[in-house]
Amino acid sequence: MLFIDFYNTVLNTSFTYDDLPFPLESITVEKGTCLTAYGQVEDSLYFMNKGIVEMTIKSYMTEKIIDFFFETELFCGYTSFLDQLPTDVQITTLMDCEIEVLKREDLFPAYEFSLEANKFGRISTQHGYIRKSNREKDLLTKTAEERYAEMFRTHSDYISFIPVNKVAKYLGIHPESLSRIRKKLNS
Repeated sequence: MLFIDFYNTVLNTSFTYDDLPFPLESITVEKGTCLTAYGQVEDSLYFMNKGIVEMTIKSYMTEKIIDFFFETELFCGYTSFLDQLPTDVQITTLMDCEIEVLKREDLFPAYEFSLEANKFGRISTQHGYIRKSNREKDLLTKTAEERYAEMFRTHSDYISFIPVNKVAKYLGIHPESLSRIRKKLNS
């Protein structure tokens, strides 16, 4: 799915790229590329056409994985994108990615003259909030095994591209525990 398909689905429209109230740039990014670095002010909203990225945050002397983003998902250091302060997250590609980039400097002015852009921004923010809220609820109410089973159910095509230690870190468990969970689920 391309961004234009996503946009039309969200807004129930049939726009073409030429109809969008803001420009987009399509980029191809190699595995291991840092899209957003710690301390950077986020200036872009990304739409994943193909690939996987991880979002990390520093915690004391370690780094924790907040989330993974896959095809057809919007992502960025959202707090920094909104308040234009340095971000406390980092976004890195886990495989070669095809991404469409929407610059903040193009989106925010479009809010002023385009009802569709404004509606898209509102709905996207709502989806981001729901995603974050569901992640928090899952961390508080589900076991690592349940969270892994859900991740496998929704993104099985991608799990093999994410190193086991990263999946374990995302789940908040040791790689050995994840191996036991995977063995149990596969039997």
